[in-house]
Amino acid sequence: MKAVVCSKYGGPEALQIKEVDKPAPRDNEILVKVYATTVTVGDTRLRSFNVPPLFWLAGRIALGFTKPKCAILGMELAGEVEAVGGKVTRFKAGDQIFGATGHNFGAYAEYCRMSEDDEVAHKPANMTFEEAAAVPVGSRTALHFLKSADIRSGQKVLINGASGSVGTYAVQLAKYFGAEVTGVCGPANLDMVKSLGADMVIDYTKEDFTRNGQVYDIIFDTVGKTSFSQCNKSLKEKGYYLHTVMVLAEVVSLWYLVTTGKKVVGGTFDKSVEELVFLKELIEAGKIKAVIDRIYPLERIAEAHEYTDQGHKRGNVVIKVNQ
Repeated sequence: MKAVVCSKYGGPEALQIKEVDKPAPRDNEILVKVYATTVTVGDTRLRSFNVPPLFWLAGRIALGFTKPKCAILGMELAGEVEAVGGKVTRFKAGDQIFGATGHNFGAYAEYCRMSEDDEVAHKPANMTFEEAAAVPVGSRTALHFLKSADIRSGQKVLINGASGSVGTYAVQLAKYFGAEVTGVCGPANLDMVKSLGADMVIDYTKEDFTRNGQVYDIIFDTVGKTSFSQCNKSLKEKGYYLHTVMVLAEVVSLWYLVTTGKKVVGGTFDKSVEELVFLKELIEAGKIKAVIDRIYPLERIAEAHEYTDQGHKRGNVVIKVNQ
């Protein structure tokens, strides 16, 4: 089968399309024929080994010293179950699915082996494979952080980076939960963010939301461009500051909770099939949708990584695998 192999850490040129052995599912696994995958910021960070200096050694041990231990990257996919292991009960051959591959990666290939206990569910009936592939990581990240902040109706929520993958889902989910939403993005994406339900939008090239006098119950930085100290005065008493790329979040959160009464939430989170199914139901009910910036064929995946590296993608970048 064809697969995109990352033979070393580096730029997009490190990605090479090669013929590799087609995997076979173990007892508790499914074999997925991949129709679509994506290029997430997580994929580009793994490819380039772009991690905070404090975690350099731990990252090398966990991910690989000179090249990724999992040479086939790819964190999310949509496709069709081709075969199942003898102990699989949730899926059968022919099922259309979508999901996140977790730390095993592997979605940059014509076939991917996944445990049935992974974050995988039946594909939303009203989505194409390309749309469904763009759901698991960004939407789950947005949902996790908003739920961590105990989001509820009537709150004021600001989404920084509202035009990215996590940001576009965060805007829609915050509106679903009944919040008043302000989206921060560049001038080219203001109308798009409004169309997703944002009540107000701020062009970050013209206005600094931390200095406009407005205060919010929740500030969600989906792109890691701010700090709690910058946003502190823009948070209400007992407000939440959410930061998708913050490290040592538990220590930081405890310190700020004691000193300011406000809570910081960051770091990683566990997989949840239940939350993926919940998102599937919202999609089928027409409450949220995937925003697709560009779709590339598998042969142009290096170009897709190069585009994502620029940091200005609008929603999601999708890769068509099996045509």
